[in-house]
Amino acid sequence: MNLDEMWELDFWEMMLRTTISFFVLLILARLMGKKQISQLTFFHYATGITIGSIAADIAGESETPFLNGLIAMIWWALLTILMNYISLKSKKIRVLLDDQPTIVMHGGKLLEKGMKKARLDLNELNMMLREQGVFSIKDVDYAILETNGNLSILKKAGLEPATKKDVNAPITQPKYIPTEIISDSKIVQKNLKELGLTEEWVYEQLKKQGIGRIEQVYYAEIQADGSLHVDTLAAEKKEKAP
Repeated sequence: MNLDEMWELDFWEMMLRTTISFFVLLILARLMGKKQISQLTFFHYATGITIGSIAADIAGESETPFLNGLIAMIWWALLTILMNYISLKSKKIRVLLDDQPTIVMHGGKLLEKGMKKARLDLNELNMMLREQGVFSIKDVDYAILETNGNLSILKKAGLEPATKKDVNAPITQPKYIPTEIISDSKIVQKNLKELGLTEEWVYEQLKKQGIGRIEQVYYAEIQADGSLHVDTLAAEKKEKAP
C-alpha cells in the first residue's frame, strides 16, 4: 500500500467518523432540550463543552476507537438527561447541580458575605450593573447573582423605567422583594423566615384564592405589594377550566 492509498483511507474514515458524530451530536442535543443548548447554568455549560469535546475527538483523532468514543458521548448525554430528570423531582439535587441565586445587595447596601460567596469583586459588580444601564450602586435596591452568572437587579423606587401607568403615579417603596414562597408544592421556610411571614399567613392567603391544600400549588410568589401570586398544578387548572 503506497502513501496515496493510506491518505485516501484516512480521508474517507475521517469523513465517515465526522458525519456520524455530527448527526449523533445533533440527536443528543435535541434529546437534552433547550435548557442544555442555552447553557443556563454552569453544570449545563460544562456538560455541553464536554460532549462537544468528545465529538471532536471522535471526528478528528483516528487513534481514538470510534465505538468507544461514540458510547462515551451517548452515555454522557444520558447521564445529563437523568440528572435533569432527578433535579425536577428533588430540590436538593437541583441545588447541588445548579446552586442557588446569591443576594449581593439588599436594601441598597452591599452584602459582603454574599459577594464573597459568589466570588464577586466590586469591579465585576459595577461592570455587570453598567451592562444593565446602571452606573451607580446607590440606584440599586436589590441585586441577585443568578445561577447562570447573570445579575438581576431591582432599582430603587422612582428609578425604574417609566410606563404609562407611572404617569402622575405616586412613588411608593415596595413592601417586599418578589420572592418564592412555595416551590414544587412545598413551603420555602428559609424565604418565609427572612420575610417575617408565617405558614398561617400563607394558608390564609391560599384560602382566599379558593385553594385548600398546599399540594394543589406548584409555585407561589409574594409580590412587592404583599399580595400572593399562585400558580396551581396542571391537574388543578383543568378542574377549574369551564
